[in-house]
Amino acid sequence: MRSQVVPKFGDYFAAKRSGIFFFEQLLAGRNLQILKVALSVVHNPIARYLAERHTPVHEGLVTSPKAWSIICPRPDHWHVMAGPIIDRGQLVGAVACTREKSMPGFDSQNLADLSGICLHLSVRTATVRFTQSATLKEPQHQPFRTNRLTPRELQIAELVALGRTNAEIGNKLWITENSVKQALKRMFRKLEVSSRAEMVAQLSATQHHLPSAKLSSSNSY
Repeated sequence: MRSQVVPKFGDYFAAKRSGIFFFEQLLAGRNLQILKVALSVVHNPIARYLAERHTPVHEGLVTSPKAWSIICPRPDHWHVMAGPIIDRGQLVGAVACTREKSMPGFDSQNLADLSGICLHLSVRTATVRFTQSATLKEPQHQPFRTNRLTPRELQIAELVALGRTNAEIGNKLWITENSVKQALKRMFRKLEVSSRAEMVAQLSATQHHLPSAKLSSSNSY
């Protein structure tokens, strides 16, 4: 995301410096000094404005030029503008850009444009995080592989591992419930097992990833 967005919005705002910051990554990288000073709601009025209002801001809105020069004396940070990245109502990051003293300050049009960028980044961040969370919570089941069962029998075994009943398996595969029951009997004999759970456990043991079987209450055919 940074490689795609940062150069573009930095050029658009004629910024000397620009960046996207996610707070959890700063913590993971142990950049505690940045969090304590530059992003501190106590020391930095821009950070406080973002935290309280979740809206873009530049230094001219929250403090005087003289006060800002004391807070941030760096010549390439004479003008600073920042916007929030929001996920589920929480401030999770910020977009920021700076200009030198010789350059003009950021204005209301810059804030409006940054607001649009922040909305885009917030939606994109929330989407990525939701997708990652869903993937972690619902790991994909790896198909069973064995030379002892036919392709149709493997289909039945997959559905058994998902907790489907004989009737549900029959409906899914367009065969009768009795056909499923007879197939399971053959599969049990081939694998030398006596229950659905035992069959799934044996097939799972041959996989690189062990699936979480959701077996029905009955362990019989």
